[in-house]
Amino acid sequence: MNNNYMMENYKNIGKNFKRNGQIIKALQFFNKAYNLPEGRKNIELILDLALLYDELDNAIMAEEKYREVINIAEEERAYYGLAILYEDKGQYHEAINYYKKAISINPYYHKAYFFLANLYDEMGDKESAIKYYKKAEEIQPIDFWTHINLGCIYEELNKDYHALEEMKKALEIDPNHYMALFNMGVISKKLGNSNKAIEYYEKSICENKKYGYSFLNLAVLYKELGSYDKAIHIISDGILNNPEEPYLYYNRACFYVHEKLIDEGINDIKIAIKLYPDFIDYMKKDEELVLIKKIAPELFSEHR
Repeated sequence: MNNNYMMENYKNIGKNFKRNGQIIKALQFFNKAYNLPEGRKNIELILDLALLYDELDNAIMAEEKYREVINIAEEERAYYGLAILYEDKGQYHEAINYYKKAISINPYYHKAYFFLANLYDEMGDKESAIKYYKKAEEIQPIDFWTHINLGCIYEELNKDYHALEEMKKALEIDPNHYMALFNMGVISKKLGNSNKAIEYYEKSICENKKYGYSFLNLAVLYKELGSYDKAIHIISDGILNNPEEPYLYYNRACFYVHEKLIDEGINDIKIAIKLYPDFIDYMKKDEELVLIKKIAPELFSEHR
């Protein structure tokens, strides 16, 4: 039987197993294809093997396969794969070098620009992150997450009008995405437009009730406007939909204290601490909780 035919047959069987989530079976058939003489020279096959090993958390074999590809040809996808592996290992400078190598081979490699930008952002190098997100944006102007991530960096740097433009572009791509709507709320509030911020937060909540920060920000906005009843109602709805989020209980406790609902506040503090004990140190310094600290100081003891 022709070896090329056998190799393609094994690859197709492997791909079917992979589509069905049977990764080990897929690996067995890809290896059958690889063990044929033609398989050891087939870049696409070896890349498939590298990706499978990566899915199985076998970074050593994944790296071996990526390097095998590089020995055959200067292949940008192999360098990109190595970048991902090294980033996962926390070896960021090596990862950056591999992302840049992939880009040097293919200057239009959107994913390499995107994840390089993301890595720079995580490392705190915001200017480099902006540079590479903007390049990713040039290559693929309708990528939703490029606009979102770039907009978030601009907002962090208080470049709010730039942030606003990026979020508008994201909403043009997906008008109902909760994260874009949430970020528009954040930026609108910073730009002094509370009514617009309320509108965006409410839309974000409608699109995804499992994102607690939309409830939190909207409630805090109403608190700042002096409407504590409204703030408590909103954050309580947030808790109903996100019962495991400690920051919602913490903030509702602060609202309760302001309204002299001390027992309710104490109960929320207990739940917040149970869900996230590290809140204790922060709560000790929170002036909004002074009354609770006087009535129930034992809540703030780390040895409770």
